[in-house]
Parts: sequence; structure tokens; C-alpha cells
Amino acid sequence: MMQTELIRIQSCLKDADMKHKGDARVQNWLNELRDVAYRIEDATDTFLVEVEDRRLKRLNKMFLNKMFHKTIKVKTLHKLGTDLDNIQNELDRISRSRNDYGIVAVQDIVGEETISPFRRETYQEVDDTEVVGMEADKKNILQLMLAEETPRRAVITIVGAGGLGKTTLAHMVYRSAKEKFEYHIMLSISQQYNLIDLVTKMLLKLNYSIPENQGLGDLISTLKSFLNERRYLIILDDVWKEDLWIQLKDILPEVNNGSRVLMTSRNLDVAKSADSQIPPYELNFLDSKKSLDLLLKKALPNQKPDEECPSSLLDLANQLSKKCKGLPLALIVLGGLLLKKRGDYLEWERVLSTFDWYSDCKGCMDVLVMSYQDMPYYLKACFMYLAFFPEDYEISATYLIRMWIAEGFIPCKEMPTKEEMAERYLNELFERSMIQVSRRSTYGLIKRFRVHDLLRDLAMHEARQQNFLTVFAQASDVNQPNREIRRASVQYHVQPQQKNPQFMEFLGPNTRSLLLFWLGYFTETQMPKFSNFRLLKVLDLVGVEDNGGDLAKEFEKLIHLKYLRLRRCNINFSSFSFHRMKTLETLDFSETVIRNLNLSWTSSTLRHVQCNAADLELPNSTVDLRNLQTMKWVSIWRSSLDTKLILLNNLRKLGVCWFQDLVGMTNLLGKLPSLVSLAIKLSMITDIPMEIVYPKALPNYHNLRSLHLNGRWSETATLDASLFPPRLIKLTLCHCRFRQNPMPELGKLKNLKKLYLEDVMEIFSKVSAICSEGFPVLQYLIVHDQYWEDLVVEKGVMPMLTYLEIYPDIKLQLPRELQNVTVQRTYY
Repeated sequence: MMQTELIRIQSCLKDADMKHKGDARVQNWLNELRDVAYRIEDATDTFLVEVEDRRLKRLNKMFLNKMFHKTIKVKTLHKLGTDLDNIQNELDRISRSRNDYGIVAVQDIVGEETISPFRRETYQEVDDTEVVGMEADKKNILQLMLAEETPRRAVITIVGAGGLGKTTLAHMVYRSAKEKFEYHIMLSISQQYNLIDLVTKMLLKLNYSIPENQGLGDLISTLKSFLNERRYLIILDDVWKEDLWIQLKDILPEVNNGSRVLMTSRNLDVAKSADSQIPPYELNFLDSKKSLDLLLKKALPNQKPDEECPSSLLDLANQLSKKCKGLPLALIVLGGLLLKKRGDYLEWERVLSTFDWYSDCKGCMDVLVMSYQDMPYYLKACFMYLAFFPEDYEISATYLIRMWIAEGFIPCKEMPTKEEMAERYLNELFERSMIQVSRRSTYGLIKRFRVHDLLRDLAMHEARQQNFLTVFAQASDVNQPNREIRRASVQYHVQPQQKNPQFMEFLGPNTRSLLLFWLGYFTETQMPKFSNFRLLKVLDLVGVEDNGGDLAKEFEKLIHLKYLRLRRCNINFSSFSFHRMKTLETLDFSETVIRNLNLSWTSSTLRHVQCNAADLELPNSTVDLRNLQTMKWVSIWRSSLDTKLILLNNLRKLGVCWFQDLVGMTNLLGKLPSLVSLAIKLSMITDIPMEIVYPKALPNYHNLRSLHLNGRWSETATLDASLFPPRLIKLTLCHCRFRQNPMPELGKLKNLKKLYLEDVMEIFSKVSAICSEGFPVLQYLIVHDQYWEDLVVEKGVMPMLTYLEIYPDIKLQLPRELQNVTVQRTYY
């Protein structure tokens, strides 16, 4: 009964959102209705927790009278009934007030709310749309940065309003100038920056291993010593306070060798205080022509350069572009909104006529608010969820998508998968210019992205309005809403000596999601008792130490948990059991030390399981794992090969760190019809069998896209490109010990886009790698091998190459047409 009522409420929220977008009259009514929906979810989920607790008590105390347990169950049901009666009364009151707000009867919305699973995806790199009018600025900044007549450590500042493109310009300059410096890093600075965090991030970016228990003085001394006598480039993006450079100018050494610091800021006083000899470089708003060009470039991306915009649309575009007053971010976001209108004149006209240009929210934010309100209902929760991540954080699409699924944002459909549907949602946010893509996968999918500060502010504002999530940005952040916190993101540095971090007092029994972003490590005494948050669905922890196993026992009680990720943690799982976690979908321990883990593989809901090598063994039961898509890294022993592996027929990504039985291993591969990514890691004393190197045992051999082989090849093995899967896009080879140049043979892989080679040459076998043909579509080449003397790429080879990473002492020779390729020289 109440579940049906919950569905009606959700439909009503959806209906009101579609019909009353931006109508302030109904927002309070919607908030009240949304709170009732939360209360229904809390009451029913709490009931399930209590039933589970009673069941365990009954098992542990078999001597108790059976009638006594019936009494307990009756009491639990009575409590649930009382809660639901109170909720129903509140719902009746809210329902009676609907007419007062002019809200019509509830109807399900279709059409705009539905994404066609066959809708064509378009991928448009963000820089292509943001660089209009910036080439001259880039050239001017580079001249200042590379001026030989200024050997001192100079500080260059870019200043301008939010949304003018300071960060975009800084990235453009960084990519062009970084190879001129021995060490180079780019850091984003939050409004509530912490000096110890900032110095720590600098050292980590410089690939320096920081000893434990380092104080601020030690860190500063280490950084100064590391940079001393080296030519460095440090870019500090979005500096808010003058104090920052006052603190850093004595930390970053003045080495008189042309080192540079580049800062971006919205504050002119900050820019003026940085370097008295170099005036701030002020970004200007775009003129009317550049504004129109940028808007049309985003709104009509498929229009050919020599084609003129239809005159009817051109007039509307002129009027719309003028409203943005030359602000690039506003033009880009507005262009993203128009892009979804498919060049429809009436839709463009509606945008112009309904735009509240004279509201209290002026300028850029007015455009952003309108773009948010234009989103379909299903996309708004996904956008608000971006506020979970800290300012200027590079967000992983993989982890975000898994969290969206755990939160229930992605509809339950068989085709496509939830993950594929979520990728479409993310791509739609990109098309609307609500996110900025920083990296794509080899397959062309969004891999990492950022959110502009102003868009993040919008997501946080909307999230607060709807009691969607609460962000703790600093230790003194106590201005939280009176309503109960449902999702919490902790983004500040908690001091190790602080026994009870302040954010904990705001969390409640109905908190559903908790993400921690901080540096350093915490003991189990600083962690909240998760038994107090029994309704958690999403839990992402970082830097937690737990030697006694108490924290692992707390995890057992989270029977609603769907997403569990631990990063840089050290946790003892000796007394832990997964049997109660029957809703778990994602288990990610890939970045942490897990001791005594025994995964029972009892949950049929599992979708993604990732642990460190040797942490897992293949499931040895007939449990239904039809939803499992990712499993790595696993060990395969003789005892585990009798399982009915046909139940893994939806597995797409498999990582194996050890196997004993070659026949059993090939049998396993033969029962994975959906596999597209295979990774094998063996010890350096074990040869990788050729049956695995060239895995023709796979039923979808021709569909394998990614192959990762880490281990020694036998002395009799030969490299033969014709035996690799023909559609291979990504190939990683580590510790193979070849005796001759592998590049001529690998160049025959016609679909290969990314090639990663690490220690592939035989010890003391120096190689001069000459690429005379092949690699027609290769885009990324990474070579980490100390036995390569030089790398020669002849004309016409690797015509699509965009990124090359090699050791500093490898001699490189590239043809003229590849001179603009990004070359990174580094020891990994």
C-alpha cells in the first residue's frame, strides 16, 4: 500500500517538475512532498533492518521461547504501522493543499523523459568549443612565461570574472609550455585551502614519496630541497586569497634559472600582489562576433565551416548571444541547451521568449539556472550528485556511474545495461556543457571530467534546496540545514589528533550516502559507528586504519549497502562476513590493503568486484552471478575450476593474477561470451602460456578489445600480430623479455589505438626501435623500458599519434608531421 503511495509521490514530483519548471510557488510544496517520500523510504528500510536484527538474535539465542519471538515481530510491525499512519496523515494534509498551488492531477510524463537506447552518440572535445578568441591570449602568456631575459622566478597572473575561461587558458598554456621545464605541475586551489594539504599535493604531483608523520615544517623543507637548482613550472588555478602567495613565495626556491609560477584568480588584488614587475593579464569579455561564433559552434556542431547559419536561426542566435554579455561559460552552456533543440526554430524562439533575463539571478548564473531547469527530470539528480565532489576535482566516470546506479538514478532496463544507460546520461550532461571532459577512454567514452566552479555552485544550491546532499567543505562548516542529512560529502582535512571530527554530529540514522575526501590517515577511533547509519547505500572511505577488525564488523550491519569503496585503507577483515550484504553491487578494494578477506560470492546483485592481486579467488559455488560484469583481480586454483562458470556469461572485464591449471583456465575463458577486456598477471618466474597470449579459446575472440599481459614469455615464443584478436584497441605488454625490436610486428595491428610497453626487452639487450610502417590508428604510445636506446618513427607511420611517453634518456626521432605530438619524458 505505502509502496504504491511512494510511486505516486515520485510520479507527482516528476509531473510537477515538468509542468512547473522554475515556478517558485510550488517549490515549498514539492519540498514537503519530497520529505514525505524520504520518510516512507526510511520507515520501510528501517523495518527491514530491525527484522534482520531479530532474525540474527533468534539464531544466536535458540533457547528463547518461540512465542517471545512472535511478540517481537508483532511489536516491530506495530511500530512500522504507527510510522506509516503518521506519514499518511501528513500526506493527506499536503495533498489537500495541492489546489492552493495550482498543481494539476498527477500524470506520468513520457516523450522528453525517455532516452532512446539507439540514439546516436556525439563526442565533441570540450577544448574545441572553448578556445574561441583565446589563441592570442595563449600566445601572450607563453611569451611572458618563456622570456629568456627574465631568469628570476617570475609570477604571471591571469585575472578575470568567473566563466571567462581562465582555467581553460591555463590548461592550454600548460600543455604548450611544460616540456620546457624539468618539473611541472598544475594544481587547483579551493577557497578554503590548507597549506599542509597544498604542499603535500605538490610533492605527490612531483612523484615524491612522502614519509609518514611529516609535519608542515618537514614537508616544506622537503619541497624546497627537491626543487632547488631545478627549473620548474607551477600553475595554481583559481586562487582566492592574497595570503597564498605570501606563504608560498619563501617555500618555492628562487633558483634564477627561468622557473615560473602561473596563477589564475577572480580577484584583481590577488593578481597585483603576486609580482610587482609583471602586471596581471586581464581576460576580456568576448566581442559580439566572437560571442556569436562560440554560441553557434556549440549549438550547431555538425555545421560545416563553409556553411552559413540559416538566416532565421541567425537572428535568434544574435539576440541570445548578446544576452550572455560576452561571457564564454554562459555562451557554452546556452549553446549546449540549444544543441538539444536540434535546430528547431520554434524551440530556439521559445528559449528566447521564456528566458527570465530580468530576474534576480543575473548574467551567467541566469543562463546556468535556465539550462538546469530545461533538463529532463531523470538528469537533474545526476547533475546534483556532482556536488558530492570537491572543487576542481577530476571525477572518474566509472566510479560516478556505479554510484548513480547504487542510488537508483538509472532505470531498471535489460537493454542496454544500466552502465550503458548511465554513460548516455553522462554524455548528455557533456552535450549540455554541464561538465568539461578532461580524458576519454580508448573507446571514445568519457573517462574523467571536471565541473566548472559556477556549475558546481549551481548543483550545490539545488541540492541544498531539495535536501539532496550536504557538503562539509571545512571543519567550521556548521551552517547545515535543520532537515536531516541524507547524503554527506566530507571534503576537508581532518586532523589525526581530532578524536571526533565535527561532521559526525550532523549525520543521522537515515543518512544514505557518505563520501570522504581527505589526505592522511585515520584510526578506527575517529570513524563513526556505522551501526548508527544502518540505511547507508553508498560508502566511500579514504585513509582509514583499522587493525582490530572493529570497522569491518560495522560493515556487516549495512544490509542496504550497494556501493562500498575503500581507498588507501588498511583494514582487517578476519571476522567479517558478506552473507548479510545481499544488495551489494560494487565492491572496490583496488586501492587499499585488505587483510584476511574471504568473499563469499553469495550476492546475486554483484556487478563489479575489484581488489588487489591475490585478494580474491574465483567463486567456487553455483551462486547466480548473472549480473557480474567486472571481476579483478582473482586467483584461479584447481579447487575453483569445478564451478558452473556458465553463470558468468555477462562478465565483460576479467583480471587474473594467478592460475595453476592451464586447461581449466582456457575452459574458463571459453565460457565467457561477453568478455571484452582480459588482463593476466603472473610472477616473473612463470611463463605465460601461448594459449593465453593469443586467447583463441574465447568464444568472442574477435570482439576482445583490450588485452593486458604481465609476465614472462617463454624463450620459444614469437611475437605474431596475426594471432592477436583482430579488433584489439588497447594492448599492454609487461615483462615479456623480447630479444628483438617488437615494433614492426605490433605495427600490423590495424585497430590498435593505445599501446603500453613496460620492461619488454631482455635484460642487457639494447634495442634501437625503428618504426618504418604500420600503426595506422595508434593515438597513445607509452614506453617504460630502460633498455631502449632510441625510438625512430619514420614518415607516414603513426599518423594519428597524439601522445607519446618515454624515458628521458631514450633518443627520439619523429617526422615533421608529428612534431606537435605531446611528448612526456618521465620515469614511472
